[in-house]
Amino acid sequence: EYKLVILSSGGIGKSALTCMLEILDTAGTEQFRNLYMKNGQGLTLVYSIIAQSTFNDLQDLREQILWVKGTEDVPMILVGNKCDLEDDLEDGKEQGRNLARQWCNCAFVETSAKSKINVNEMFYDLVRQINRKTPVEKKNPKKKSCMLL
Repeated sequence: EYKLVILSSGGIGKSALTCMLEILDTAGTEQFRNLYMKNGQGLTLVYSIIAQSTFNDLQDLREQILWVKGTEDVPMILVGNKCDLEDDLEDGKEQGRNLARQWCNCAFVETSAKSKINVNEMFYDLVRQINRKTPVEKKNPKKKSCMLL
């Protein structure tokens, strides 16, 4: 079981990205955002590549996450959504790549919820990050007892 949280400004299509998984979408729940950040194992920060204001909100969101988590070692992916609309908006992609590099090589992917581009890959990457951070607990084999007579 994985607890994933998706964060962004409103109206950029993040809810449409969550249709295949049960994921906490923080839309309209600002009062619970810190709780979701604290309990989420992996965090997805989404912006619209065609809306600069949504990109501008990312740094504050990330700082809030790091503050709530108390660490910079947080499974996280930066997502530039609406890549199907990017005809001549190369800046949106490059801005995302640059920001991901600034964030200690945070994972970055461009998606389109509408065209189903990289939606699965986005979540696969985040789950892989969680798995790397949380090692699988090894089961202790049952010890056999023997008695010497």
